[in-house]
Amino acid sequence: MEDPGICVILNAGSGKPDAKSQPDSIRAAFSSHGADITLKVITNGSRLMAETKSALDEGFRTIVAAGGDGTICAVAGVLSGSDTVMGILPLGTFNYVARSLDLPMDIPTAAKVIVDGHTMPLRIGTVNDSMFLNNASMGAYPAILEAREDIYRRWGRSQIAAYWAVIKTLVTARRPMRLRLTVDGESRDIRSPLVFIVNNAYQLEQMKLEGANKITAGEMALFIAPDTTRFGMIRHAVAVALGRAAAEQDFELMGGKEIDLENTDRPARSKRTIAKDGERERLRGPFRFRLVMNALRVLVPAERVTQVR
Repeated sequence: MEDPGICVILNAGSGKPDAKSQPDSIRAAFSSHGADITLKVITNGSRLMAETKSALDEGFRTIVAAGGDGTICAVAGVLSGSDTVMGILPLGTFNYVARSLDLPMDIPTAAKVIVDGHTMPLRIGTVNDSMFLNNASMGAYPAILEAREDIYRRWGRSQIAAYWAVIKTLVTARRPMRLRLTVDGESRDIRSPLVFIVNNAYQLEQMKLEGANKITAGEMALFIAPDTTRFGMIRHAVAVALGRAAAEQDFELMGGKEIDLENTDRPARSKRTIAKDGERERLRGPFRFRLVMNALRVLVPAERVTQVR
């Protein structure tokens, strides 16, 4: 079957406010580099995976995720394990995936990277076979995301609004989770309000958190928040926000390729909300986090040499 070329899947509801002008900008950017594209524009993020599967069925060998980290993760989840190459147009708020791959932040230059066609393998994390690229978490953080979305809807996006969502959530936080933790075969019981698993060294460096060495060593970085009072949780959260968090004081840091979490304060197969790259999903326990190397190929600048992001 003849290769139909490049398919761009644009999440028009992602991140930046200039969504109406993005389709024209994207078409013009690829055209300036001599490439024709098929552009699929969606306004409902729940359609991302279906549209990506449709593009795969249509035979596209290059599929581009145009949006933020959540958009990129959804598209990558479909492409993982296939021969199709993923391109990225970073249109989100934080763009941790794109920045960790040294991708340019403007549409014309990012389009040139895609047209030039240099690829590298990308590792992914999974939780119960559901994929994440940057991080996944249980406990307080999914609740913080929910509060943040509500505050954004009411007052707009801002750093102050994001911090207020953290404080609002932690002040009203429920009791900590009780879990059986198994890391690469070693088990123990823990009690914690938040478990955070990271697969992106760049994100840790930006947050001024330790653990990048775990990722470089071929592991995921596991952060376990201490079981403390509401005031203590707020103090630890402020330390993270200011880049002053320290291992053994504000969190416990571990590394592992296989991380299992099992409910001990409720039936083992009870559901919990898991946050993955900024998106929330209800999954049934036990929760099995796995690192998968070389899961897909992604287009990057020709000058990029490191395989760790």
